[in-house]
Amino acid sequence: MSKYGHEAFRRDVIAGLTVAAISLPQGMAYALLAGVDPRHGLYSAIIVTAVASVFGSSSHLINGPTSAISLVVFSALAIFDADQRVEAAEAMFLLGVMVGTIQIAIAVLRLGDLTRYISESVILGFMSAAAFLLAVGQISNTLGVRDKGTGDQHILYRLWLTLTTGDAINSKAVVVTLATLLLALMMRRLVRRYHWPQFDMLVVLVIVGIGAYLSGWTLPGADGKTAISVAGTVPSELPAFHIAKIKFNWAVELASDSLAIAFLGLLEALAIAKSIAHQTRQPLDFNRQCLAEGLANLAGGFFQCLPGSGSLSRSAINFQSGAATRFSGILTAGFVAIAVVGLAPLARYVPKPALAALLLLTAVRLVDVKRVAYALRASQVDASVVVITALAAVAFGLDLAIIIGVALSILLFVSRAAKMRAAELVVDDDDVVRERLPSDKSGSGYLLHDLEGELFFGAGVELEKILEGLKQQAERNQIKHILLRLKRVRNPDVVSLEHLEHFLKRARQGDISIWLAGVRPDLLTALRRLNFGAWIADDHVFPQGTDEDSATLAAVRRIRTELGQASPAVRRKLYYRV
Repeated sequence: MSKYGHEAFRRDVIAGLTVAAISLPQGMAYALLAGVDPRHGLYSAIIVTAVASVFGSSSHLINGPTSAISLVVFSALAIFDADQRVEAAEAMFLLGVMVGTIQIAIAVLRLGDLTRYISESVILGFMSAAAFLLAVGQISNTLGVRDKGTGDQHILYRLWLTLTTGDAINSKAVVVTLATLLLALMMRRLVRRYHWPQFDMLVVLVIVGIGAYLSGWTLPGADGKTAISVAGTVPSELPAFHIAKIKFNWAVELASDSLAIAFLGLLEALAIAKSIAHQTRQPLDFNRQCLAEGLANLAGGFFQCLPGSGSLSRSAINFQSGAATRFSGILTAGFVAIAVVGLAPLARYVPKPALAALLLLTAVRLVDVKRVAYALRASQVDASVVVITALAAVAFGLDLAIIIGVALSILLFVSRAAKMRAAELVVDDDDVVRERLPSDKSGSGYLLHDLEGELFFGAGVELEKILEGLKQQAERNQIKHILLRLKRVRNPDVVSLEHLEHFLKRARQGDISIWLAGVRPDLLTALRRLNFGAWIADDHVFPQGTDEDSATLAAVRRIRTELGQASPAVRRKLYYRV
């Protein structure tokens, strides 16, 4: 491990400052997206970011509030009405503790590697729906009107109520929204063209905030109200330790949401970490990163934080800014803390329509159009998963969508893993062992089949069908020898072993000799442990490495010798092309 020196510190400081500049507006915007006080998003950018950086595995991953997690939090807190802000906040803290506990359990049980089996199509469908819901949720803020409806109603129905029975559109809010969008697009182009530090979101928010202030739109009038909604007052203090209020009915209501956020958070964080590590060649410890995510959310739940995960935008900026170590994440949290203490009172002048406009841009950038189109064209299965996950998110909520997506991934994995391939092999006139062609003659006196696949319960029915078919084929053609090449079968379990045992018993009853070639160590151990020697002779089993070139060829030579089909000179010429 190289020594941490001045150059590495300089790079981490620059990266930390750059990421902190975008963490401030994002923290407030994502809190707005989740329907909670902006300070909880800023607190998350301090506590969750710092804890995850201390315990994490990736040198560049930056944790904290994210748009996808905030959307699920918003969905989870929809059980509360708009005037129940205190109860919603307490439930959010409880949610953070629950999420952290689940993620820690996943790490302790060393299940972090299982997250890689979640289909990419599930993530694409989920993120596309999340972007749509994000945009829908901000329409009222961009128009300067109050949300109508209750938390029990669907978001699209609430939008319809808001637009048809709500307040008149606030033209000043629309002006702020459009100005923010135009400025943000212009600033992003300038940043990319001239390779400036990525302070564009913060700069846009400051410019629009000053403009709205000078216009008097964010100053209270005689009635104490502002012309447009503002983010609200953020206390000039760091997050304090707080034990969330616990209500049993809240825990029950939040159970599915906490599971969804835990899985989604790990998927986000690990996907981002792997993507950056692919460029840096840094080895990652997935279980350690899962533990870091869990500890960060658990700590956040006790410090009034919005639950978080790995942030794609902030992690990319951290990497592109030259961060050297995880210390850059700790510095980012420190700089955000300094800003909260020194600049928090100015948050009262940040227009909500401006934050909503930035979230609309975030929604657009969440959708990777090229990758979605690629997945839709790749196969009918992938296209179906993308569409089903996206529709489930819109119809039933993001919490159930991620669970449905995970279930789909598991079903797809099991169904594909359960595929057993059985190919008949022959020894041709040139003594080459190869796959049988329709034109090849049968009747060599023995059957040679190559099996490939996972020997687990999911493949049990197919394995039984294959073995029964071999037995019937041998009986029809009065063949007394069957050779199974097992080099490419893996992970035997009790179901597959029972099917194999029954096959051996029935074959013996029919006076058919079974030969096994290329037997892998795990299968060989299982055969010995279960006393398969009672059903198949030891000299009929050819483990991997039996012959100097092939266990299969060794078995073929033995069978041909017993059948009197090959002289010793000819036997040495055998080789195979499988």
